[in-house]
Amino acid sequence: MTTPRGFRDRADDSLLTLLGEIPELVRNLVIAEIDAAKAWLAKTAKDGGWGALWVFAALFVLFWSVPVLGTFVIAGLSSWWPVWLSALVVFFAMLIITAVFAFIGVLYFRRIGERRNPVQSIALDVKEVRDEL
Repeated sequence: MTTPRGFRDRADDSLLTLLGEIPELVRNLVIAEIDAAKAWLAKTAKDGGWGALWVFAALFVLFWSVPVLGTFVIAGLSSWWPVWLSALVVFFAMLIITAVFAFIGVLYFRRIGERRNPVQSIALDVKEVRDEL
């Protein structure tokens, strides 16, 4: 008899049948844990790469904000008001862009800590097995 999820009902199986299936079950568990570790590592590396890219973008914009500040000082010395005001607006706009890029990078780095580590999953499995014994 099968359950709605497709699993076989093992209530009628003999003890020797159940004991004979343990090596296969352990093998399947180990393979599943290794696959979970690979998936976790791939996602973590991807988020780390994207986070580093966004932080690099923030630093790039910040680097070019310094000449804009210099332009602001030079334009501020001129007597025409819109020149220095426009330089000031560009400077603050670049600072806002820098803050947005840095924030996006931090969000990607936070994703790394939110994922469940495969080692924690293995520890939970071992704990569950010990509790059953």
